[in-house]
Amino acid sequence: MIWLLMSAGFFYLSYFIPRENFWLTFLIYTALFAGMLAVYFLSKQPKWIWIFFGGLLIRLSLLLAIPSLSDDYPRFLWDGELVKMSQNPYLETPEVWLQTHPEIANPYLENLIDLMNSPAYFSVYPPLNQGIFYIAAVLGDLDPWTGIVVLRMLLILGEIGVFFLLLKVFDHFKLSSTKLILYWLNPLVIMEITGNLHFEGFVLLLLLASLFALIKQKHGFSGGFWGLSVGMKLLPLMLIPTFFTFQKTRKSKAFWIGSALALIVSFGWLLIDDSWIHFLQSLKLYQGKFEFNASIYYLLREVGFWIKGYNVIGEITPILSGITLLGILYFSWKRKPENPLNLIDLWVLIYLIYLVLQPVVHPWYLIPAFGLSLFTAKKAFLIWTFAVIFSYQAYGDPNYQESPIFLFIEYAILFAAIYWDYFKNNLKLISTS
Repeated sequence: MIWLLMSAGFFYLSYFIPRENFWLTFLIYTALFAGMLAVYFLSKQPKWIWIFFGGLLIRLSLLLAIPSLSDDYPRFLWDGELVKMSQNPYLETPEVWLQTHPEIANPYLENLIDLMNSPAYFSVYPPLNQGIFYIAAVLGDLDPWTGIVVLRMLLILGEIGVFFLLLKVFDHFKLSSTKLILYWLNPLVIMEITGNLHFEGFVLLLLLASLFALIKQKHGFSGGFWGLSVGMKLLPLMLIPTFFTFQKTRKSKAFWIGSALALIVSFGWLLIDDSWIHFLQSLKLYQGKFEFNASIYYLLREVGFWIKGYNVIGEITPILSGITLLGILYFSWKRKPENPLNLIDLWVLIYLIYLVLQPVVHPWYLIPAFGLSLFTAKKAFLIWTFAVIFSYQAYGDPNYQESPIFLFIEYAILFAAIYWDYFKNNLKLISTS
């Protein structure tokens, strides 16, 4: 009964509910989260073959859906089409490209630009992403629906890899693998990776591959997989200080050689036609202009409005980035992980520091840290995968205006979980001593 209801819920949410209908989205999402927890608590000795195929069939049932909670996919298909045409997606914005290449423009590209949310910006997606977009363009053959299906199939294959790597790492550490259910059936994971075509699943896959290679003493492969994870989404680059404080990686030449080769393969393409200039320009613009679902940043922004009378995003974001860097360096040095489980716990903390200080926190950003957190006793990211649904309220507003009330609810839940994870036990130890 739980499986049937969850399958129906995912199907209905993906095919029939417009993203503007927040309350119905919230009710179904909450029911799906409750269903996941029910399967988790009822599965004392899970039969993984059934769990696997159950989650896989849910994902496959979404195969034909047009992404409803995100409109990033037109840019994916646009970039892929340009690469297929031997055009450089980093050199011109879509708007400019259409004007300067009328001889090779076509109705398909014109349709994509009409659907696009950022036609005036240079591409911000790294070269490894462009390779995936290229595959979708080749197999999609000028049909956006087919391109979406191809992207979705590739992401589902990545999710299958995540499932089996999680199972192997749980087994290696002699941890209860039942927690895998919390990832495999998590509504945020399914909706944002399979449903909305985001690539954080690939990032988690590569980070897990790096960890698995590390525990198998294959340090060159470990560094290579970490480098590829950076090539997929950049964010894992912030984990690099942990490799200097973790003895096995710090002293391993193979790890650093593997990392360097993977980074060269991932980013060497940006040297073509000086593509890196526009790529970095897009990253800088993203950091200095966009805001969504932030916590501490929004509080500081309000103080800025009160003091200066205007949005001080350009002044706040460099400060918060500096604080994030200092926090990462401090905890990497302070904790000095002695084994892979300590290293994972530190990675989860670093992701947490980064996300609570950023001006843009899209729901899918949580997924890599959430997957890693399953190897720890921390619950904050699991709880956040539910609480983040409140951020979708903005889609129900005609002007995408975020509600302070919903933001307060989301972050009140999150910071209560952070207090429980990182402070409550420490206070108990202090009081007993």
